[in-house]
Amino acid sequence: MPSTQSSSQTCVLALDQGTTSSRAILFGRDGRAVASSQQEFEQLYPQPGHVEHDPEAIWDSQITTAKAALSKADAENRPVAALGITNQRETTVLWDRATGKAVANAIVWQSRITTEFCKKLREDGHEATFTRKTGLLLDPYFSGTKIAYLLDTIDGLRARAERGEILFGTVDSFLLWRLTGGKVHATDVSNASRTLLFNLETLDWDDELLGILNVPRAMLPEIVPSSGIVGETDPTVLGVKLPIAGIAGDQQAATFGQACFQPGTAKNTYGTGCFLLMNTGTKPVVSEQKLLTTVGWKIGEEVTYCLEGSVLVAGAVVQWLRDQMGFIEHSSEIEQLADQVTDSDGVYFVPAFVGLGAPYWNPGGRGTIVGLTRGTTKAHLARAALESMAFQTRDVLDAMTADSGVTLKELRVDGGASANDLLMQFQSDLLGVPVHRPVVRETTALGAAYLAGLATGVWDDLSEIEANWALDREFRPTQPRSDSDGRYERWREAVRRALDWDE
Repeated sequence: MPSTQSSSQTCVLALDQGTTSSRAILFGRDGRAVASSQQEFEQLYPQPGHVEHDPEAIWDSQITTAKAALSKADAENRPVAALGITNQRETTVLWDRATGKAVANAIVWQSRITTEFCKKLREDGHEATFTRKTGLLLDPYFSGTKIAYLLDTIDGLRARAERGEILFGTVDSFLLWRLTGGKVHATDVSNASRTLLFNLETLDWDDELLGILNVPRAMLPEIVPSSGIVGETDPTVLGVKLPIAGIAGDQQAATFGQACFQPGTAKNTYGTGCFLLMNTGTKPVVSEQKLLTTVGWKIGEEVTYCLEGSVLVAGAVVQWLRDQMGFIEHSSEIEQLADQVTDSDGVYFVPAFVGLGAPYWNPGGRGTIVGLTRGTTKAHLARAALESMAFQTRDVLDAMTADSGVTLKELRVDGGASANDLLMQFQSDLLGVPVHRPVVRETTALGAAYLAGLATGVWDDLSEIEANWALDREFRPTQPRSDSDGRYERWREAVRRALDWDE
């Protein structure tokens, strides 16, 4: 059956709302970007370990980039068939149903503000229940305890939420509500699966978990498939009516954009954090290694599950060297600085600024640099910072191999830091497998575009999408495995010294 949107000029608009910036990218049917726009917004740090965003800054930056991308499509007379949304995931927004205004700053996924609450839930014996039902751990990373925190700390908010006056959403829901002029309150299964409130078996909100966290069901969005028309944009918002037809959390969207459609295929995204996802097929795999079991996507009635290892600080360490330490002016300069030395000279940098994620899940961990000597330079620190991303990725992949029994044959990579050749080569050496970087590195936005385009006939099926994937460069191991394993053991020792520092 031919595509209903078969014109070679047809585009899909993807909104990619990330942790530090919002992007809008138009993709053609060949999976290549036609136009894009990006805008950073402010990060708020009200206290150590706590991270917030102004929801209006999120909205303003996202709508500005969307309009810029659409104007480029209009100028080139390219029809836009649909809109897809992908987003920073566990970040939590509460807003007023009547006005659409947020009632507080968004609590960002990185925030550890609910560490003590999670500790109490574990002490009360609830973690096994949450893990069994959600595939997640009781960690401040996820949305559920963030919702409870806001309801408990803002006067009168819980009563209003119980009356249905206050709505909760991850960022996709907040954008969807605004884009549709308040007509649609929904989220897709991939984002729902990151809240601590979603049951992997029933694919619905779980009343027992809602009761434990004391979160009113009335404030929750409807759960929808990742691919399918859920509404259309209000023309007063974007100046045009577009079907909103794809939604996925950023890491699941990137996995889809990387065409990891077969069980055992995996990708790693090097963004603010670092996220390794492996497709495990149509049944969830229970982790014994403190990884997360998550919904990848749902198309029609078929659900694809993934194992995930979430590293909380990856590219953010480069931002720290840029903004706090003044080592570089632009993030892209980190490779040139690190390349001034042949290795880190025994320096190891554990960037546990907000604790450690997988496979440690240690919120009390703190950033640690070990191995400093009088001869240590900025270049050594820059190299150690880059290498920390690769070391953390191996932490996760070793755990994933133990859980799944699958030995990875290749790793597909994307995200901003995947452009760094030095890092990618070190990653291949450390893992002992080829690292494949695609031509299109904006795979998060691309995944959202694919999901929306599948629902609107721009692409017919997964095989058509798979055919679009193209290799930019392959990195193959060049170092003896014994050398890489030795350095990795030193990294593990550095991590041990960072654990529980803030306890």
